[in-house]
Amino acid sequence: MTDSTAAELQQPLIHVLTSGVTADEVAAVTAVIGAAVEEELDELHDQVDIDPSAWERSQRALRAPLHPGPGAWRGFSG
Repeated sequence: MTDSTAAELQQPLIHVLTSGVTADEVAAVTAVIGAAVEEELDELHDQVDIDPSAWERSQRALRAPLHPGPGAWRGFSG
């Protein structure tokens, strides 16, 4: 671990500006905020685009490939 990483880990993640806040109150607020962020991330990850994107639609083949063979189209000559 580098010195800058260790210093970042020692910095508080939340700064409380109101005086007289107990450790239990800070813990409760931290838990509520953490749960809200986690719920929002879960919702973002659960959203699934069912329809193909414009990029995917533009990459589709226009027709199925032609396969020559007995009784199949082989060219313009008869």
